Amino acid sequence: MSAPFIHPINVTWGDCDPARIAYTARLPYFALDAINAWWEKHFDGEGWFQMEVDRNVGTPFVRMELNFRSPVTPRHTLMCDTFPTKLGTKSITFAVNASQNDVLCFQGSFTCVFTIADQFKSQSAPDYMRRVIEPLIRAE
Repeated sequence: MSAPFIHPINVTWGDCDPARIAYTARLPYFALDAINAWWEKHFDGEGWFQMEVDRNVGTPFVRMELNFRSPVTPRHTLMCDTFPTKLGTKSITFAVNASQNDVLCFQGSFTCVFTIADQFKSQSAPDYMRRVIEPLIRAE
């Protein structure tokens, strides 16, 4: 089993709302940033941009779910444990468990489908991706 992929995010004052905690809309942004970093780490620096533009592989989201546990603040780095939990024929689901100072702040599940990007047409997960992803699937 490979080491967990932990993506650090520096939460700043600009990410916060008047309650001095991260604005709710920033949390999915942080999670998507972590998923893009996961792609980059496991595919030689290629994230969503390269997949879409250079490889013609789109991955639009069809489901996002977040469970809030503890407020996110600028006090500590947000550590996003990011991993695939399921690879279907035409979809992939990621989990993001984000914590600060060893306290779980939020958990998310994010499902996207594979498309032929320039046609926005469904396709199976490309074989070269499947070979990399399958051994990295973890239970949530």
